[in-house]
Amino acid sequence: MQIGIIGLGRMGANIARRLMKAGHSCVVFDINAATREGLGHEGATPVASIEAMAKELAAPRAVWVMLPAGPVTESTVNQLASLLSPGDTIIDGGNSYYKDDIRRAKQIEATGIHYVDVGTSGGVWGLDRGYCMMIGGPKSAVDYLDPIFATLAPGIGDIPRTPNREGHDPRAEQGYLHAGPTGSGHFVKMIHNGIEYGLMQAYAEGFDILKNKLSTDLPVDERFVLNMADIAEVWRRGSVVSSWLLDLSAIALASDPQLANFSGFVQDSGEGRWTVEAAIEEAIPAEVLTAALFTRFRSRQDHNFAEKMLSAMRFGFGGHVEQKPAGPTTVSTPNQGK
Repeated sequence: MQIGIIGLGRMGANIARRLMKAGHSCVVFDINAATREGLGHEGATPVASIEAMAKELAAPRAVWVMLPAGPVTESTVNQLASLLSPGDTIIDGGNSYYKDDIRRAKQIEATGIHYVDVGTSGGVWGLDRGYCMMIGGPKSAVDYLDPIFATLAPGIGDIPRTPNREGHDPRAEQGYLHAGPTGSGHFVKMIHNGIEYGLMQAYAEGFDILKNKLSTDLPVDERFVLNMADIAEVWRRGSVVSSWLLDLSAIALASDPQLANFSGFVQDSGEGRWTVEAAIEEAIPAEVLTAALFTRFRSRQDHNFAEKMLSAMRFGFGGHVEQKPAGPTTVSTPNQGK
């Protein structure tokens, strides 16, 4: 199947590579000419502009936008809407706010162009592991794109099958799901990321307590020298708290037990804020997720080992390098997530 991909960053380029490896044809564009030409050497068809992409693709055209949420995605979707035709599909696979999806879909509805939102999880590991996808949009468009989603998904792998799933959507156990109408894909991914904040915070605080068991504030016979890397490793092996996040923590601690390469400055990509907003709108208590978000704010003023753990996990799954923002961030312009 042929597809256009706009945005060849950490995830966009690997999405193209995974698709091409399975025999799909990718027409690619990135503002960086060297990046798009480099992917061209790997089998993609690079184009110098979005207009050129629209001409290169055969109808019905599908274009996957993998750009940071906010103005750049907004302008790209608007440009595509002016270039595509009825029956074509715009896919936003980044971390856009779900209410923006609903608004955009309504704006282009009269043109006959489909709009599909895809919450994409997998980070820099997606090329090999596959991408977990939460998809929103009209059924006809999602069904047409199923070969793309099936290729990008991780598949059932070696995870034991869940009992009593007869009658449920079989795609879910393959790692992708048509969640519902436009906006629902990014909404489910938004809550996924909010939960991720809480899980990461729990691990980080636990390891911080372990590390500080040597504190001079404790009685001498209650002080323990604990090996963080070995504890993370043993927890990976059959423990009830095992997870991919713990795997990444173990990798980081094995190579750098003190996490000296991380300052503990922890950025947030936006979805945590939106998750808290959704909880407020629905009058749902979300104490853990809210506290995890506020801890990230605090980490930008004062850092401890827990924040270093958070930084290490973010770098592990998404390649997020610590970077202090030039100015205050806002809810409406988050950084691109994993």
